[in-house]
Amino acid sequence: MEGDGMAEGNPRRVLVIGAGIVGLALAWRLRQAGAEVSVVDAEPPGEGGASFGNAGAISASSVAPLAMPGLLKQVPRMLLDRAAPLHVPAGYWLRAAPWLARFVAAARPASVTRATAALDGLLRLATEQHQALVREIGAPELLRPHGQLYLYRGATQLAKDQASWAIRAAHGARLERLDRAGILALEPAVGPAYQMAIFLADHAHCASPLRYARRLAEVFRQAGGSILRDRVTALTTQDGRISGAQGQAGHHPADAVVLAAGAWSARLAAPLGYRIPLESQRGYHVDLPEPGFTLTRPVIPADRKVFITPMEGALRVAGTVEFGGLDRAPDPARAKLLYDDLAAVFPEARPAPAEGFWMGHRPCLPDSVPVIGPAQRVPGLFFAFGHGHLGLTGSAPTAELLAPAVLGRPSNRDLSPYAAERFAGA
Repeated sequence: MEGDGMAEGNPRRVLVIGAGIVGLALAWRLRQAGAEVSVVDAEPPGEGGASFGNAGAISASSVAPLAMPGLLKQVPRMLLDRAAPLHVPAGYWLRAAPWLARFVAAARPASVTRATAALDGLLRLATEQHQALVREIGAPELLRPHGQLYLYRGATQLAKDQASWAIRAAHGARLERLDRAGILALEPAVGPAYQMAIFLADHAHCASPLRYARRLAEVFRQAGGSILRDRVTALTTQDGRISGAQGQAGHHPADAVVLAAGAWSARLAAPLGYRIPLESQRGYHVDLPEPGFTLTRPVIPADRKVFITPMEGALRVAGTVEFGGLDRAPDPARAKLLYDDLAAVFPEARPAPAEGFWMGHRPCLPDSVPVIGPAQRVPGLFFAFGHGHLGLTGSAPTAELLAPAVLGRPSNRDLSPYAAERFAGA
């Protein structure tokens, strides 16, 4: 593509594997910079992985990793209690054990400090970056700047999360502690069990993650980008560097390849010598078109570990974490737990049962820090996956962080905290 302003020798044909929100945001940014960009995925934009069904939160201050000191005490319940917010089915214990061991090790104070710094470096400007992105694609109404409300039954329960809130505050989060009257002033339908809250006024949410992805895909195509429907089966190399990807429909040549295939990314990287401890934390949601009450912002009951979010045309109850890999069938019992979570917070709710439920794969790493940047042993290959519960939040920031590296352009951003090589054997 002549006259696109790209320096001689920089990659001109970029292939992005994965049409989730991370891959689409990056593809849009690369196309804007003049690259010839194709996105390839077996599913339509936003419909695979976790982009379709996430809770919609834009959480710039979510810099405390999931693995925190004191976590080890909770592991037995995770394994044995089917109703626990985090559950490992008995048949998956052995498969999950190596990842869980890394997860527990990541809760050491030094590891938490490193992870927090990396997450802060990525997410600090997430709200502003999403605001800019939705304006660029002509859909500013998707972003709702009404904050997020974390609910607690009392001071004892709030104290259990004090370490996480202290980390957020130390990295600039503006936290407002509310009593029962403060809760009701924001969300009058919250039940009496919840007497305290932390309000994050600077946070936002997306009213339709699927429409966000589809709109990104639409403007990307209008700008000359290409979206291909194919299931990628392997990354290809020639003379030691990346040459493209092999799909069921044929080969897709490229000068640079970005692996943004979410929970499936580690499988594609493994034949090139990367052993990245990526696990699917399977999440569920139900959408309720007529919940029986109104809500303005995401409400997160700390004891239930779910997000209750007002979406376009429905109320979404999303959450639970289930280990079960990529191939195990969804568990309807996990989805049914979400109705109990809703009733615990909003006892006056009278929702009609949803038609079915959704289950998606969150691509999670033990330290909660995504893998972003060049693959050191394969020139021309770049990684952009492992965002866990923060894929939507991290999508626009990842695009800003990684695009200069893919294009071979100078940047003052340090990618080393996100390198795959931080994992032994990777």
